[in-house]
Amino acid sequence: MSSTEFSRQSAAADATASTATGPASGVTTGTVTEPYAWTDAKRYLWLLGLIPAVGLFLSLPFVAGFNALGWGAVATAAWFLLPVLVYVAVPLGDLSVGPDGENPPDEVMDRLDADPYYRWCTYLYIPMQYGALILAAYLWSADDLSWLGYDGGLGLVGSIGVAWTVGITGGIGINTAHELGHKVAGSEKWLSKVALATTCYGHFFIEHNRGHHARVATPEDPASARFGESFWAFLPRSVVGSARSAWHLEKERLSRQGKGPWTIRNDNINAWLMSVVLFGGLIAVFGWGVAPWLLLQAVYGFSLLEVVNYLEHYGLRRKKTDLGRYQRCRPEHSWNSDHLVTNIFLYHLQRHSDHHANPMRRYQTLRTFDEAPQLPSGYASMIVAAYLPPVWRKIMDKRVLAHYDGDLTQANIQPSKREKLLAKHGAAQSGPAATTTADTDAAPPQHSAIGEYACPNCGRHYREDAGEPREGFAPGTPWSEIPADWRCPDCGVRDKIDFLPVS
Repeated sequence: MSSTEFSRQSAAADATASTATGPASGVTTGTVTEPYAWTDAKRYLWLLGLIPAVGLFLSLPFVAGFNALGWGAVATAAWFLLPVLVYVAVPLGDLSVGPDGENPPDEVMDRLDADPYYRWCTYLYIPMQYGALILAAYLWSADDLSWLGYDGGLGLVGSIGVAWTVGITGGIGINTAHELGHKVAGSEKWLSKVALATTCYGHFFIEHNRGHHARVATPEDPASARFGESFWAFLPRSVVGSARSAWHLEKERLSRQGKGPWTIRNDNINAWLMSVVLFGGLIAVFGWGVAPWLLLQAVYGFSLLEVVNYLEHYGLRRKKTDLGRYQRCRPEHSWNSDHLVTNIFLYHLQRHSDHHANPMRRYQTLRTFDEAPQLPSGYASMIVAAYLPPVWRKIMDKRVLAHYDGDLTQANIQPSKREKLLAKHGAAQSGPAATTTADTDAAPPQHSAIGEYACPNCGRHYREDAGEPREGFAPGTPWSEIPADWRCPDCGVRDKIDFLPVS
């Protein structure tokens, strides 16, 4: 599949056409059109994605059983069942099973997208995630765990194992929030915030959709790792930079409404308050002794998200266009992996190029592309490599260089190491890191007779009579008065200049 097909206009482009022609999609047999005979081979495998949500519960029978046998040390090790699954079993599964390689046919995309089964696979994660955190708080605070075979409480090592386990649950829960937060339905956006509350990362709901997707693979994006930057240098830059960006985005939106940022209507504040209420409730029930463990699991949880951010765009950079903005995100701007086992646990997150081209697309319909740069293994394996900078550099630096045919000036380079890295790789010049390219995405200036304009990516419409009150544009605001730097509030990847007039 070509880059042109990859970035093709979708729902909103259809909205600009006067009519839709042609028969319904299907397989033609003689003169009869039958529904397309394709089934999702992974349909029931998606339920395995709930395992991280119940990891702590899975440890319980092993702990009780080993304690009953008098194997106390083995029982304590059983609290680390989920970390072993994530860091050992899943990478081994990727190696043994290999890549997936199957894309859903275009003919079934609408039907597959509308199937509610796939939504419930994500919805169910959240109550299990909360149940795991409540169980963890109980285990951290209980003085009598005789039903698990303990003489007293959990102990330090057991408490660390529980914190690590629910941290993984919450970290993968951020990926569930990521899937839900990109959708238009208010209920799914609300569930996204709920899933983020256990890791105190509610601002991700704002920054990822409206910040990262707009600036991905550019030096301005805190969540895009630079060539030569270790994960341990990237982590604080991304955590702090993403929070600042989320605050700025909401402050800007609210200022257009004539409001300051210190309001419950600030989506950062109301998302963070969910964490305050959740943690406050757990502390009220189980005591202050659980507070350090709640904090520890939250920090580990969002660091798990950030290590995935680190590997997704390492060293990749979009070019500037002749209009002064960055080119549209294309397959070559994301590291992909189509290893089946990790795909199941992360809702196709590894098909990252398609996600950035079509952020509203549900996970079951995401596609893999041969022309996208590929990681040598699944995310689960690459996370371990990212924790070890020398290993990461040995694996990935040569791939970035190969991606740019040896011209490192095209990459997104760590500024403090720029001259050293360019000299090391035979590119001593220190001029602009990327040449400009023609802007082929901007729509020519056009006027809609009915005052309606559509996003060519996700289909969001701006109607002059209705305005966008939440964005600070009152009903009756003409399209000409919308700021040139305003982006689609749904997909976050299309600027005003890209919108198409609706006739």
